[in-house]
Amino acid sequence: MTQTATGKLPPQHEHAEAAHDLAAENRALRARMAYLLEQAERNHSIMTRHQAFDLEIVGAGNFPELVGTIFRVLPVISELDSVTLTLIDEDADIRTVMGKLDVVFEDFPGLIFVETLDELGFDLGRRNAYSPTPKSLLGMYDAQRHARSFPNAPGGLQSVALVPLLRNKRIIGSLNLGSCDPTRFTPSLGTDFIEHMASIIAICLENVISNEMLKYIGLTDSLTGVYNRRYIDRRLLEEIARARRQQYPISFMYIDIDHFKRVNDTVGHGGGDEVLREVAARIKDELRTSDALARFGGEEFVVLLIDANLESAAFVAERIRASVAGSMIVLSPSLQLSVTVSIGVACLEVGTAEGEAEVIARDLIARADELLYDAKENGRNRVVSTRTG
Repeated sequence: MTQTATGKLPPQHEHAEAAHDLAAENRALRARMAYLLEQAERNHSIMTRHQAFDLEIVGAGNFPELVGTIFRVLPVISELDSVTLTLIDEDADIRTVMGKLDVVFEDFPGLIFVETLDELGFDLGRRNAYSPTPKSLLGMYDAQRHARSFPNAPGGLQSVALVPLLRNKRIIGSLNLGSCDPTRFTPSLGTDFIEHMASIIAICLENVISNEMLKYIGLTDSLTGVYNRRYIDRRLLEEIARARRQQYPISFMYIDIDHFKRVNDTVGHGGGDEVLREVAARIKDELRTSDALARFGGEEFVVLLIDANLESAAFVAERIRASVAGSMIVLSPSLQLSVTVSIGVACLEVGTAEGEAEVIARDLIARADELLYDAKENGRNRVVSTRTG
């Protein structure tokens, strides 16, 4: 390149080099702008998807719907390879209630229950009302250390985030996120976004669990812990519809404690309550998890048996009768009672569930009640499944 005697470039060359540098700078700026616009559009798309996700989980009407939405939607919108939820359930209250409300936990393999805070994996120390908020844990996946949070971890999992679920500074569990990208979750990554998401999930979980608890209370007999009449009336309609579709029989037992007034007169109402609880427990011990036991009122119980014909239902009823009569009910070291029950058993056979479900349900209950009356009339402490006259 031609230079002047002073060693400087001619003015025209200086202008050309400056123009070249400016063009390169402009190209770099345009590329940077294109990248930022692409990121902004991507972030907007992510934010829009998460806003829709927030609305969907806020609108969830029950526990299975909420948990199912989290496991179905969150991995897609956040491009994750694994999402699990760990909930603290110290006395198994959540599991008990959800089981009573027919939640099938096998449908949610990513739902994990633990009994203590320590099992969540956070460094919590001794916590109280003034303890600082626990930090999210982000870093490389360790199969041994994270086994509890990711029990069914996909192959190739590289990085994870354990995010505490907090309600009023109280830890109710953790949201566990996993990715096969080793750079997805690193200790230097900002956690505002995932913690915001976790806070919404925590609010929804607490609200839904509280509502399910109230629902359970409304469907349960407070004295014996079994279902109440409201539950069995609703469940019977559901099972009649299901029995029609799947073509199987259902049976219904009406159970009455014999001479219960005499029990109350002898040991008082407190002792009578103990007898009711013990009889309920003995009945329940003879049933399958798919069957439903309810207290109908006073000393009366009913049992709904799924996919059970009259013969098998009568056999179960006889086991119940023998269990109640077989051993004394101990009220105190010095007071024991001999109690018996009478049982009527009716069956809705395959092909007989035509017509309105409400009418069929009333007829099934009425038939079991009539058979119970026969059992009472014929000496009590017996099972009657067919009319004798």
